[in-house]
Amino acid sequence: MRGVMAKIIPFPVRSKDEDSDPEIDLMTAVDVAIRDLRDIAARLDHPGREQAESCRKMLERSLDAARFGAW
Repeated sequence: MRGVMAKIIPFPVRSKDEDSDPEIDLMTAVDVAIRDLRDIAARLDHPGREQAESCRKMLERSLDAARFGAW
């Protein structure tokens, strides 16, 4: 039998007021996701942290490329 592959992190339920927030652009959404991944990674076990950090770095490179036009 296989071991546990991932740890599930519960996120707070959004209220209706939060759902009515104005739309954000893609650059802002990626920037927020980068910060969230940094916070989440600190609470994960080693394999989960590595995966979150890898994802965060990929998003940072993509955001920089979109902002500054180069990889």
